[in-house]
Amino acid sequence: MDSAAMIELSAGAAVAAMQSGAISALDYADALLARCAAGEALNAFITLDPAAVRAAARAADAHRAAGGVLGPLHGLPIPIKDSVNTAGIQTTAGTKMLRGWIPAQDATTVARLKAAGAIVLGKTNIHELSFGWTSSNLEFGAVRNPYDPARIPGGSSGGTAAAVAARMAPLGVAEDTQGSIRVPAALCGIAGFRPTTGRYPTDGTAPITPLFDQIGPHARCVADLALFDAVVSGDMTPIEPATLAGLRIGIDRGFFFADLDAEVAALTEQALARLTAAGAVIVEAPVPGLDGVVPVAMAIQVHDVVPALDAYLRDSGAPVDFEAMFAGVSADVAGVFAAVGLRSGPSPIVEQLYAAARDVARPALQQAMATWFAEHHIDAMLLPATMVPATPIGDQGNIDIGSASVPFTTAIARNISPASTLGLPALVLPCGLTAGGLPVAIEIDGPVGSDRRLLAIGMAVEALLGPLPAPVLRS
Repeated sequence: MDSAAMIELSAGAAVAAMQSGAISALDYADALLARCAAGEALNAFITLDPAAVRAAARAADAHRAAGGVLGPLHGLPIPIKDSVNTAGIQTTAGTKMLRGWIPAQDATTVARLKAAGAIVLGKTNIHELSFGWTSSNLEFGAVRNPYDPARIPGGSSGGTAAAVAARMAPLGVAEDTQGSIRVPAALCGIAGFRPTTGRYPTDGTAPITPLFDQIGPHARCVADLALFDAVVSGDMTPIEPATLAGLRIGIDRGFFFADLDAEVAALTEQALARLTAAGAVIVEAPVPGLDGVVPVAMAIQVHDVVPALDAYLRDSGAPVDFEAMFAGVSADVAGVFAAVGLRSGPSPIVEQLYAAARDVARPALQQAMATWFAEHHIDAMLLPATMVPATPIGDQGNIDIGSASVPFTTAIARNISPASTLGLPALVLPCGLTAGGLPVAIEIDGPVGSDRRLLAIGMAVEALLGPLPAPVLRS
């Protein structure tokens, strides 16, 4: 098998080929590393050590040759978002003061991937401290979208999404507090999965709030998301595609479909039409209270981020505390902190308001969502993942959508906020390209705890909609 064929393999197919001996782990690693080199201009990686990757691949081949037990990720190189701790490899969280810091221990999720036979391909570039949706990192440089390098890949897990979309790896580790898995997946034309909050361990990961933070995978097919889920959750139950006929898909047009870019709206409607033709039942029903999600999310994140980061740095053995780290933070992220009243001092969110958001408003919204799924007998909710396709790098002001002028944060984050704030499992799938060749995606959310069912639904929807053509790398 030549390199061009190897880089197109899914993670499952690549592992099967390495397990059978059809290809060696070293040859596969070489093919991915060559692709990483070819796509270097995308700036997807902060740390990439080809010699270390090849050494790990040789060890995987030797283990197989010696008759060792082969794990479900045998020999698979996986890029890891650089906010997730990796023993022996620097973890920067995309910020200056953590350059060169090497954690002593892997995050638990990384340890589980390694135990299953995976190799760390490298550490991917991110929006600094995961505090944004562009991945235009002022310390390490902007990540570029493989479908148009002048545009953002989304954030904060933009490097992982760019690497997976560009065929540098079939499966990668991302993380999502308020859309950081799903926005890059949507803008880069790949699949992304944010599980029910708490399904995967998030220790050893630079946090924003433990109520929302969740590690999850990027891949080019849902089967690879399911493979990741099986390894990290320990649930090895096989997943078969769901039956679309009779599947009840809920949509809230008033909230998720308002003020969309025309091509995003058209491609989403085409997806709904294809689902209807396949026998799915579209249930139109408003979800009570969605306008209250963002204020709740902001109150919780603004309150939690400084103490959460300080605890992460202390518990991980980092050489700096939050105050020292923040002294070196880039101007854009410092500006975001300042805009919400944060520096290294006390939170501007008083405890009474925080407790009301955490203990009253959020549980009420969670109950309203659970009731909506149950009363309407909805299997999954469908929505456009973002209101617009990828925007040009550097454009973070208002975006003109038709006759409306919409803030960048609204256009990118309005639709993804409910799932992460309320803890729902959420799956992003591409549904087409704009006339200019930019990916557009839908998001499918399920009730809390319905992760495996949602992946089964995703397999069926993916088969119906089909994949996007691969991006063409530009030098």
